[in-house]
Amino acid sequence: MTVSNLEKVLYPSAGFTKRKIIDYYVRVAPFLLPHLAGRPLTMKRYLYSRHNRRTLEYILVNDLPTLVWLANLASLELHPSLARAEDLNRPTMMVFDLDPGPPANVVHCAQVALWLRELFERFGLQSFAKTSGSKGLQIYVPLNTATTYDATKGFAHAVARLLAESHPEQVVSEMKKEVRGGKVFIDWSQNDEHKTTVSVYSLRARERPTVSTPVTWEEVEEAWTKKKVEKLVFEAGQVLERCDDMGDLFAPLLTLEQKLPKLAPVAADGPAGVQIAAVAEPKQSPAKKSKSSTSRAKAAWKR
Repeated sequence: MTVSNLEKVLYPSAGFTKRKIIDYYVRVAPFLLPHLAGRPLTMKRYLYSRHNRRTLEYILVNDLPTLVWLANLASLELHPSLARAEDLNRPTMMVFDLDPGPPANVVHCAQVALWLRELFERFGLQSFAKTSGSKGLQIYVPLNTATTYDATKGFAHAVARLLAESHPEQVVSEMKKEVRGGKVFIDWSQNDEHKTTVSVYSLRARERPTVSTPVTWEEVEEAWTKKKVEKLVFEAGQVLERCDDMGDLFAPLLTLEQKLPKLAPVAADGPAGVQIAAVAEPKQSPAKKSKSSTSRAKAAWKR
């Protein structure tokens, strides 16, 4: 395969060239390719700089030559579908994209991620976190069982609304920009057949070569406890070191089978997540516990 313009700098603030981009994708390929294989993917080309882009058609990235071809085209970001090409209407996972509205940041996303994990655990569901490589975090729930986008999107919306009602000063589930300042928006709408989400291990088109990086829940807890943004920001070189040391933290997304609980429809103008709350809430003084945990969250959020 012929590659070209290897010395072209695509991340000026870091002096990160196309050569380094291709090198990164070649070295991370054993961890990345299993998450791309068989999934329709959108890519974005950055021909002259990270601000000059155009979206191409869906493709499949099943092998290393295709991945290198993409990198040589200056396709920095890889956005696969939540479903495989063999069954486009059946997502194999559910995603929650946590987007902080300034002055909130990724640390505040960490708090919301922990709330999500706690809720999922009450359903007996395992969840996994990764950085977006941009401003926030993304929480994934592997399914790998028979489901539909209607089911996953409805469930995700109910979860987002429930958290927004439980923590109104910290969380919002509405897409309106004007209500998101200082809060974390739980974007449940990514669970859609017409949308794609940035892949784990994908570079992002930012000032520096940051990567959407899988993290442990212990790292999420540490970032929130210590209020350290840098605990959840990783660049290409760091990600390769993490892969060598920790393996693929997102490997369970490929095989772990889980089923969503069945929920009754939630009225758009009614109390959010009434049915989901009834199923998930433990049988112990729920009102009292909710009040104290909310108070603690408010205090910590303002520190």
